Amino acid sequence: MDLSSLNIVVLLASLMVAATPILMAAIGELVVEKAGVLNLGVEGMMITGAVSGFAIAVSTGNPLIGMVAAVIAGAALALIFAILTQGLMANQVASGLSLTLFGLGVSALVGQGFVGVVPPRTPKLDFGPLSDIPVLGQIFFRHDMLVYVSLLMVLAVWYFLTRTRAGRILRAVGENHHSAHALGYRVKRVRVLAILFGGGCAGLGGAYLSLVRVPQWTEGMTAGAGWIALAIVVFASWRPGRALLGAYLFGGIMVLQLNLQAAGFSIPVEYLSMSPYLVTILVLVIMSSNRARITLAAPGSLGQSFHAAG
Repeated sequence: MDLSSLNIVVLLASLMVAATPILMAAIGELVVEKAGVLNLGVEGMMITGAVSGFAIAVSTGNPLIGMVAAVIAGAALALIFAILTQGLMANQVASGLSLTLFGLGVSALVGQGFVGVVPPRTPKLDFGPLSDIPVLGQIFFRHDMLVYVSLLMVLAVWYFLTRTRAGRILRAVGENHHSAHALGYRVKRVRVLAILFGGGCAGLGGAYLSLVRVPQWTEGMTAGAGWIALAIVVFASWRPGRALLGAYLFGGIMVLQLNLQAAGFSIPVEYLSMSPYLVTILVLVIMSSNRARITLAAPGSLGQSFHAAG
């Protein structure tokens, strides 16, 4: 075991990369749940975005086009969920689980021809002198564009939900859809738009996994990242800032366990590999111990179908 090989600066820089796909999926799902919809299909949308983005990026030679395709693919899968739950009034939990299974199956089929293929490289942003600042430059200013986009998404969603009329309408729909409908707001339209946004974010997070985080296609490569994103939304009490902290916590543990494996840590690899998920479960158990807090923080109409009266 050689702990001297662990570089804290590299660990912190890698943490930001590891947390980015989970943060994107979590912030999208946060908006969906704020609208009162529970979409358990995040894993399926992420893996669909991963394979779609990879396939298009390889075919065109342009990773940015691949990421746009991933957003569209994730939103398309979310549209199926929206039609089922908002149009046909299907059960949200069952529809979300079906969406995950569907996404995993489709991605395995589409991805067969891309195993072992190297995708085009996603360039990192050039911040000039800022990148050369000791320690801080390597941690914060040597990443690709989507790392910073994910941080801007957190800020934008916070501003949207708390400072804009449209954000207040979305929150009103999530808190009490019948009251929102009585005030003249189009509940289903708001929910469908939120679902599409969440699907696009999940698809982009999946593409980040296959094009940047682990630049290759492997069947099932999301490895539960979508479920972690769902857990982070609860951990964050449906607040964007806390979602950022939760994603970075999970990303930090993931990076740490990989580096501990490389350092030859005496704990079996299987235990180290499961540690990020165990910590997530532990945090959720601690959070759920205060049921009153969770109940107050959760949107009042979460998971409930809307039936317009009359």
